Amino acid sequence: MRGGSRIERDLWMARLAVLAVFFLNGFGFAGWVVRIPAVQEKLGLGEGLLGVALLGAAVGSLVAMPLAGWMVSRVGSRPVVGVTAFSWPVALVALALAPSLLFLVLSLVFAGMAVGSLDVSMNAQAVAVEKEYRRPIMSSFHAAFSFGGLLGAVVGGLAASARIGVLPHFVAVAVLTVAATVVAYRALLPASADARQGDDGPAFVWPTRALMGLGIIAFCVLLGEGAMADWSAVYLNDTLETGPGFAAAGYAAFSLAMAVGRLTGDRLMERIGAVRIVRAGAAVSAAGLGVSLFAAEPVFALAGFAAAGTGFSIIFPAALSAAGHSDEMAAGPALAAVSSAGYFGFLVGPPSIGFVAELVGLGTALYIVVALSSVIVLLAGSVRSGGAKG
Repeated sequence: MRGGSRIERDLWMARLAVLAVFFLNGFGFAGWVVRIPAVQEKLGLGEGLLGVALLGAAVGSLVAMPLAGWMVSRVGSRPVVGVTAFSWPVALVALALAPSLLFLVLSLVFAGMAVGSLDVSMNAQAVAVEKEYRRPIMSSFHAAFSFGGLLGAVVGGLAASARIGVLPHFVAVAVLTVAATVVAYRALLPASADARQGDDGPAFVWPTRALMGLGIIAFCVLLGEGAMADWSAVYLNDTLETGPGFAAAGYAAFSLAMAVGRLTGDRLMERIGAVRIVRAGAAVSAAGLGVSLFAAEPVFALAGFAAAGTGFSIIFPAALSAAGHSDEMAAGPALAAVSSAGYFGFLVGPPSIGFVAELVGLGTALYIVVALSSVIVLLAGSVRSGGAKG
């Protein structure tokens, strides 16, 4: 960090503020995910119509991310974080109030725009703080998101078990989020930290060759995360016939391993280097998941999902950090490009695996994740674009 106790204190407070924003985002997102069945039941939607509705969030995010990147480069990440961090709780309440499929879709588009823009802007603010620290700290922010998600899932599950309605649950989350965001916003780095004065470039910019590599890495790793979220329990319950209780432990093992891995990620990045740790993480994921799928035993499956969580934990933060430090493009558009590629993988991965599973079985279809982890091993050198040691 730069010298001077006041500067160090302000920078420390900015880091805590960004940690809070990541944590609150994960908390709110997980709260929504675990209450989707309640919203589905309230509106009487089948799985097909629910899937169509959920595409609204995808469309909103993919449209908003490049625009958010452009806004970050124009006005700085701080005001964009402010607008989107306050919009997301409003979107949550709108989701709870939606009286019909049409309003649910519109609310999901709005929610997707808010979350997508917040994802880009909070990562841009994280990069700005990381640059001031002059050492890797990006993984810690994503650890905060993971732990926020774990807490949000627990609270949401308890609310559902207690038969607390979605509206009071989401209103409570919104009030808490807004109150905490008001405090955190004041400590964020100023807009001048990452705004490019006079930047009147286009909102949509074709990524450079180096960013294409980072985008492919993000696509592969988030496709894997989406596959674990949607198919781990199904694989355990249906393919290995474990029963629903044991099946739920699959994603829990993956999530916990990812959260713990992100706690240690920054230290490993600093000691080992970005390229080596990304390559090692992808190799751990490929080997662990591949062996577990080959063994086709429940205990091995849990170990394989945990290996995937551990391996994936550092890869996406490292890719975003490299994009944010790139000299070839402003941080905002660069982060938007990599985030959009990753989010696209998260969206298309689960249904693609489902389609393949219809043809060859889920156990075989999940080898797609193994193959894409191997692709990351080959492309790990792309994270060197952030200037990290290899």
